[in-house]
Amino acid sequence: MNQIKTGQFIAQVRKEKNMTQAQLAEKLFISNKTVSKWETGKGMPEVSLMLPLCEALGINVNELLTGEKIPQKNYIEKAEENMMNLVHETQESKKKIILAVAVAGLTVFPAIAIMAISKVLEMPAWAKTLLIAIGVALLVGGIIIACVLDRDAGAFECRECKHRFVPDFKEYVMGPHTITTRKLKCPKCGKSTYCKHVMTKQ
Repeated sequence: MNQIKTGQFIAQVRKEKNMTQAQLAEKLFISNKTVSKWETGKGMPEVSLMLPLCEALGINVNELLTGEKIPQKNYIEKAEENMMNLVHETQESKKKIILAVAVAGLTVFPAIAIMAISKVLEMPAWAKTLLIAIGVALLVGGIIIACVLDRDAGAFECRECKHRFVPDFKEYVMGPHTITTRKLKCPKCGKSTYCKHVMTKQ
């Protein structure tokens, strides 16, 4: 789905209904800044707002995701296309997670092995220092790459308002986490909760 195209479509239909951004925002109980963000392609409505938005604009979800009015004869085709896009996004996110785990495994264990060797074998001090430095660099580099891949795989969903977002790297790294959740501050409602890691951004 194309954020810019969808945003332009929202603006077009809103204007056809002689509604201002403020009026549309009032119907949805959100700020007009949020509507402006959608219409300029800088964001997409979260799932919880899609149906109310469609009702307010007199369109359906399929048309919203496609970014255009869909003739009845093309409706099923477009629905399948949108579904395939979501499946593709999910698959790409899973690939990133698998790659993140692989990178972590291929760097963490060798790094530990290198540092262990430097402790066990007899060698000059400079050689030990070099091996430890290589091990640390490999360890840190692997963890950073794994974190970047995992953070970019899908999004995190706020438990309170169900908004999906990708946190900045510092917040991601510093957030306490379990296997499937991470404590993050939602950019929409401002609450810090254990957000669930989901495979799609919408």
